Amino acid sequence: MAENSKRFDINAYVEGLRKQFSGIRPEDPASWPAAPRYLLLLVVSVGVVAALWFAWVRGHEETLATEREQESKLKEEFTKKWTQAVNLEPLKKQREQVQQYVTQIEKQLPSKSEMEALLSDINQAGIGRSLQFELFRPGQVTVKEYYAELPITIRVTGRFHDIGAFASDIAHLSRIVTLNNLSVQPSRDNVLALNATAKTFRYLDPDEVAAQRKAAPAAKGAKK
Repeated sequence: MAENSKRFDINAYVEGLRKQFSGIRPEDPASWPAAPRYLLLLVVSVGVVAALWFAWVRGHEETLATEREQESKLKEEFTKKWTQAVNLEPLKKQREQVQQYVTQIEKQLPSKSEMEALLSDINQAGIGRSLQFELFRPGQVTVKEYYAELPITIRVTGRFHDIGAFASDIAHLSRIVTLNNLSVQPSRDNVLALNATAKTFRYLDPDEVAAQRKAAPAAKGAKK
């Protein structure tokens, strides 16, 4: 009998729990019996823990996404810098070659004060080949972005071989001179007449460069 009384009565325990949950008022948890209150506390605790866990995971995912985006940007920037570094040396060499070419061209362009000497060289090239200048008329100077162009209308007479040698001499002058609009016609006394436009070029002086830079924005605005 004593052993039976000490045994746990599951039925009575379940019945006791059922009585604790019956008749409780949801609006007044303070008056609830112990079992419902403990259960409510457990549910609330689990809910709080779940909410905190969700918030932590969500924040961690956002941070991870930000870090991945930053990593992608860094990789892209690294690739760009690496490509620039690889191409830097060839670009330096190309720049040096271009600079050397520009310097060489500039040496072939006379200054404004040297144009008179260049015109004299052209005249002497014809005289040196026994040619007669019937016309030597400089035209209007045309100012370009980086240089100025001076056309010279010429007409010389002489033998065919001498005219050819004159054209070759002009091409081999230390300054840049081109012969344009060439025409060769028979002239008097069994000689030939060469009509051409010799174009000479010179670099701009500082005042002309400043004027060109000042006029460039106005020209662009007029085109629009």
